[in-house]
Amino acid sequence: MASKVPRVTTVFWIVKILTTGMGETTSDYLARVLGPVPAVGAAGLLLAAALIAQARTRRYVPAVYWSAVVMVSVFGTMAADVAHVALGVPYALSAVAFAAVLALVFAVWRRTEGTLAVDTVAGGRREVFYWTVVMATFALGTAVGDLTAGTLGWGYLPSGLLFAALIALPALAHRWFALAPVLGFWWAYVLTRPLGASFADWAGVGAERGGLGLGTGPVSLVLAVVIVVAVLWLTAADRRAAQPRP
Repeated sequence: MASKVPRVTTVFWIVKILTTGMGETTSDYLARVLGPVPAVGAAGLLLAAALIAQARTRRYVPAVYWSAVVMVSVFGTMAADVAHVALGVPYALSAVAFAAVLALVFAVWRRTEGTLAVDTVAGGRREVFYWTVVMATFALGTAVGDLTAGTLGWGYLPSGLLFAALIALPALAHRWFALAPVLGFWWAYVLTRPLGASFADWAGVGAERGGLGLGTGPVSLVLAVVIVVAVLWLTAADRRAAQPRP
């Protein structure tokens, strides 16, 4: 069976970071407009629909795949925020808890399937492991980003710059120290969440919180438009690649 996830390219990382930023600001916007409980319920239903659509595909379909990623981003953000706001769980504790969950899923996935390589995700049990890991990375990334920006008081822009530096380390470690590609991929994948969310928050929040004050709604809309354009381009590229060569 064909892989149901995209090839890891520069465009992949760009779109992934855009979805993390959109998930952060969209989650905040919906929670404020609809209220936390209705927002979580609506996001949960849309996430379920997106994952069902992804499960029904037989190969990678850009629009379906990235719709699922966007909804995981929105719902994963809400999961971490609800744990903090509604349940009073400190971000430091939730970050440790989500990291433990992620490590456990990785361990079970590796022991069961023998590999964590994403290019082997072609449906079935591996796809379940894959999306479980993706959800955990979003929740973990949200907790870590809010921990540095809020709890530690570093602010959104400094946090974004920190994660931008950290996300470059896997590539450098792979080049200079022969870091395993799969380990480097998941290392970077986890960091895309706090990276994109930190810069999106910085753009959306007011000056009193160290941001540009553009508003979470407008930032979400701009990111959504850019993501749609990118997915349309990816869809066209996918169709060109599928055409038989003369």
